[in-house]
Amino acid sequence: RGSAMARREPGPGWEEALEPEPEPCPSLLPWDRFSAWLHCVCVVGFDLELGQAVEVIYPPHSKLTDKEKTNICYLSFPDSNSGCLGDTQFCFRFRRSSGRKVSFCCFLDRLDRDLPVYLKKDSAYYYGYVYFRQVRDKSLKRGYFQKSLVLISKLPYVHLFRTMLKQIAPEYFEKSEAFLEAVCSDVDRWPPPIPGKILHLPIMGIIMKLRIPTYRDKPGTTPIVQNMLQADPQISMALPTVHEVDLFRCFCPVFFHIQMLWELVLLGEPLVVMAPSPSESSETVLALISCISPLKYCSDFRPYFTIHDSEFKEYTTRTQAPPSVILGVTNPFFAKTLQHWPHIIRIGDIKLPGEVPKQVKVKKLKNLKTLDSKPGVYTSYKPYLNKDEEIVKQLQKGVQQKRPTEAQSVILRRYFLELTESFIIPLERYVASLMPLQKCISPWKSPPQLRQFSQDEFMKTLEKAGPQLTSGLKGDWIGLYRHFLKSPNFDGWFRSRQKEITQKLEALHLEALCNENLVFWSQKHSEVETVDLVLKLKNKLLQADREQLPVKTDTLKKLQAHINDIILALPDDLQDILLKTGTT
Repeated sequence: RGSAMARREPGPGWEEALEPEPEPCPSLLPWDRFSAWLHCVCVVGFDLELGQAVEVIYPPHSKLTDKEKTNICYLSFPDSNSGCLGDTQFCFRFRRSSGRKVSFCCFLDRLDRDLPVYLKKDSAYYYGYVYFRQVRDKSLKRGYFQKSLVLISKLPYVHLFRTMLKQIAPEYFEKSEAFLEAVCSDVDRWPPPIPGKILHLPIMGIIMKLRIPTYRDKPGTTPIVQNMLQADPQISMALPTVHEVDLFRCFCPVFFHIQMLWELVLLGEPLVVMAPSPSESSETVLALISCISPLKYCSDFRPYFTIHDSEFKEYTTRTQAPPSVILGVTNPFFAKTLQHWPHIIRIGDIKLPGEVPKQVKVKKLKNLKTLDSKPGVYTSYKPYLNKDEEIVKQLQKGVQQKRPTEAQSVILRRYFLELTESFIIPLERYVASLMPLQKCISPWKSPPQLRQFSQDEFMKTLEKAGPQLTSGLKGDWIGLYRHFLKSPNFDGWFRSRQKEITQKLEALHLEALCNENLVFWSQKHSEVETVDLVLKLKNKLLQADREQLPVKTDTLKKLQAHINDIILALPDDLQDILLKTGTT
């Protein structure tokens, strides 16, 4: 059952999937390797006259707009009311300024193709990974030393960058700039972030060993990276994950509502997490979006959001309904500003329960007046599915037996995965039925299209092939599907499947062309028709490269050979023109 979400054969009559062959890593320029992992490293400090300010950006040639710098400044410090003394780690996400070139190396785009959909980069956003230090210092006017070391990246690898900051930030605060330069030089020696490979990443005398998942991995399984066998185990760290958060710890404060929260995230409902500090707000938001994995959460989400954010007005306006977005906030001002939002999660300090949590009811929104309100979920939402008491009992038993939090998280992650798979398998099955048969693919016609998605037709399939085949949960599944089909998550999922299937059809069309005797065909047709065919075939090759179609390299070589053979059979003047055409 777990493999049901892995990429399946898309429909009847399909032969083996056409997998692209791995390509050699291109030669990289200075800072290319660094850029594959990070956009830049920033140091944000507090200036008595200016307030928060970016003091250092490294490498110095890294480009950030003024708007991006302002966002980084405000998002890199906890709100003053959070009272974060000592060291605090959290993360944020912000929009890249529009009109900027996306300078992705083509090779890295190809790496992105092998990632699971929920780990693919979103080029419209950056992540900021923060290590904030606030300690008393009488020598400073304010009486406090306040500084943040921030990693800016397009990659959602929360656990990797959190681990990295834990290693380098404390030392940076002691040694300053030269140390930062050394850190960046280390990162510029890292191998590219290739999914599926065991990677060794050296950072200031320590080697982090990890594996980035691929879309071929069976959902819910993480190939364990074993600790390296070395004489000195201190110099190596094996990371069990690059992106996962401690799910059980994050959901502890809202233990009894996990299933309802899964529905709210699945449906892309507006959600706000009110927490005492950015570390709690960011971890909870990341836990929420991961609970529908392997589905990708397609709306915007902000692990930590402040009143200074460039989207503050857009997201808090009362002139229209709250947008489909998940916000993590800590400022008490938001209790007032966002009280019109339909679903609010209020969490206190995240602590693991020493005893079994007591049953808590969903609270009415009108009872939420301030950030001091009691922890809980404030909403009038009525879940579509009946509550699964089994998972609650299983986790409560774990608390009683003092089961490690990692084991509790594994149970919770498996529960969410099975719930999501039961929900999505009928949709996958229906979309597979919209595929044209392979025998419909003719080399002399355009590739056939996917049939139209019909909501009514899909709903009829649920009676015999619905979620009841894989889930014992009762409730209004039909109502849940109707609501989901109107959500951004359905739109994102369907577009992704559509693109994938269209590319597979294009790839199979190329295969069909390769299996034809094209030289023989050209001898039977006029020069005009032959030239037209050559231009079309050249376009096909360019499209295969541009769209990274899942085509075997041999197929592309074979097609290029066909093109060359056809051209050589033509008169010399046409040969000259065609050999120069469409090669760039």
